[in-house]
Amino acid sequence: MVLFHSQNNNNLSQWQVLNDVVMGGRSQANFGVNNQGFAEFSGHVSLENNGGFSSVKYPLSPIDITNFNKLVIKIKGDNKRYQLRLKTNKLDAHSYITYFETSGLWQELEFLFADFYPTYRGRRLKLPNFPGEQMEELGFMIANKKAQDFKLEIAQIRIL
Repeated sequence: MVLFHSQNNNNLSQWQVLNDVVMGGRSQANFGVNNQGFAEFSGHVSLENNGGFSSVKYPLSPIDITNFNKLVIKIKGDNKRYQLRLKTNKLDAHSYITYFETSGLWQELEFLFADFYPTYRGRRLKLPNFPGEQMEELGFMIANKKAQDFKLEIAQIRIL
């Protein structure tokens, strides 16, 4: 099941950028369609004022995922490490995360739902991993504890 396909969806208004400015930081990011027609999450992570992250999230109508066990993304990154983040309920304070490295080339990466673990503000929680029953939000974050420019192109997100 395809959750997002950038070539078929030039309206990215549902995606929301959330940077460390909510906590006083100075990171900046944009999310839009690039010249090749792909969704692009790009900007600069700053460590000023205790900053250090930039993220983008995509709310979904609650999706029953009990018959699926993995999330697949087709992305092109910039040789940096990113987080893939899920929420069972968009009102939850915590997210379930996993990390991935980008190569500078187009990659199709698969992630088992069972491998996403719960975190809140960068701290791992003593809760079970992602239950794999419902998903209401997904997103990407860069938070590598260093100031850096970044660019992540997103072609497709689907579940299998």
